[in-house]
Amino acid sequence: MIASFLVNNLWVLLAGLLVFTMTIAVGLLEVGELGEMFSFSLLKTTFMTGAAVVIMAAVGFNVAFAPTWNGLLGNPGYAAGFFLGGFSSGSANPVSDVWWSVQSQGLTLGTYFLFETAFAAVTLALVGVVFLRKVKLKAIGLYTILYFLIIWNLPAAWIWNPSGWLANLGMVDFAGGLVVHGAAGAAGMGVVVQIWREERARGAKTSPQVPIRIQPSWLTLAILLLWVGWFGFNPGSVLQFNDEAIVVVLTTFLAASAAFLSLLVSAYLVDGTRPDMLWGTNGILMGLIIITPLAGFVSPGSAILLGLLGGPLFLGAEKIFARFRWYSDPVGLFPGHLVGGVFGVAMIAFFSQTQFSTGSGAPGLPDGLLFGGGLSAIHQLGVEMFGVVVVLIVVFVLSFGSMVLIAKLLGGITVPPTEGASEPGPTPIAVSVSHPMAAGPPALVSIDGR
Repeated sequence: MIASFLVNNLWVLLAGLLVFTMTIAVGLLEVGELGEMFSFSLLKTTFMTGAAVVIMAAVGFNVAFAPTWNGLLGNPGYAAGFFLGGFSSGSANPVSDVWWSVQSQGLTLGTYFLFETAFAAVTLALVGVVFLRKVKLKAIGLYTILYFLIIWNLPAAWIWNPSGWLANLGMVDFAGGLVVHGAAGAAGMGVVVQIWREERARGAKTSPQVPIRIQPSWLTLAILLLWVGWFGFNPGSVLQFNDEAIVVVLTTFLAASAAFLSLLVSAYLVDGTRPDMLWGTNGILMGLIIITPLAGFVSPGSAILLGLLGGPLFLGAEKIFARFRWYSDPVGLFPGHLVGGVFGVAMIAFFSQTQFSTGSGAPGLPDGLLFGGGLSAIHQLGVEMFGVVVVLIVVFVLSFGSMVLIAKLLGGITVPPTEGASEPGPTPIAVSVSHPMAAGPPALVSIDGR
């Protein structure tokens, strides 16, 4: 038993480190899609990583994962309390004690903290793709504090915390289709609404669009790091090293590969677009996003089918979101993470199989509709969609409200075009564009996790 616990801790620690690389990789993704002049993205995502570790250690982790008050918020003073126990040491050190909700896996507070904090960091990195070079650095800093204190923590406390109220209703989200991707989309929508309010107040008729300027080397490096990082994202979410973790490796990589092929073919058949690295990157990411909420609940065959659906789904969503000109989303937060994450959560009720979900820690999850789940599967669909609606609304309101508050404190969150040089990063730029997706906003790219 002790040996298996040590293996589980090592497995989850390694998975957490892989997830941490994904946050910086999102910055590389922005550089790869938008050009090397967006190197501020690397500072932004590095800052988010450091801030996540400190703020989550201070109180954020407990707010999300300690036993909750009425299923809503975790007790910030539970066990180790603030700052992971502060200066305590010795055999009673709370950091080395097994955390209450993962006792069957034998994970210590230190291990579980690192793993979940990595998810929090990468989720904010996804939200941050809509900051572009428009949002003040001070505003990003203040938003980051609020994000790790409450905005990210609520969905985690409700769904991933076994005492959360949505978890008690029976909702599951294996590695973050909603907690990470969908919620990142909702938070990003709250940000772009405030950006548009300020741009419109300055007389803009449409939001200045940030064009795509592909840097193939950076884009290839970014998707490589993200794809490998997802090895920690999904398989690590089994929270122990067992046979199911290996199955999750397969479902994750199969879905990504199938979506890669699916999007290349879909784009060619619909628009006659020749395959290139941008479409390929978007396909891989869409497959990874879709499989994330159900990677531990489905078979490898189902993963391939889900990946194949990802191509046309992204292409359709990108065309719809590209029609709106009141925001700029060239990295594709909304057609990729928002749409893909919600779609993946919905598919739990169709594709899940108890023989797989049991090994992933969800033995009560019924078989999906496609595998004879019947009324139980329909009920599961209702629970999942109810949770989606509640989380998206709450996260949007909190994100928008946070930005409104920050705007009052700073006199606005955006950098006016004439003042672009005053902040180390958000300086408007003009670049030449040759890629067909540059005509409208979205071109996916980002991440997920649990």
